[in-house]
Amino acid sequence: MAKPIKVQIFDQPYSIGGDLDEKYVHQLAAYVDTKMREVAEATRMVDTQRIAVLAALAIADELETLRSEREEVEEKLRDRAQRCLSLVERALKQSA
Repeated sequence: MAKPIKVQIFDQPYSIGGDLDEKYVHQLAAYVDTKMREVAEATRMVDTQRIAVLAALAIADELETLRSEREEVEEKLRDRAQRCLSLVERALKQSA
């Protein structure tokens, strides 16, 4: 197992274990840190636990929005692919 990766989130040190790439873990930690700082600034809260929960909710909202958008794009692509397939099938029947 790889050695733990040390990161700072909201001025607190954390050791992250696992097999993730160190640069990636630092990117994730920086993103969480940024979200927590945005929440703290917007709400003027000082309770770190509440800030963390609100930051987690904001990140979950971003994730759900992206998932929803991806599903819409995938559905549109499936519809277009089906229409293209139908056109090709009709063209093949006409030329046979």
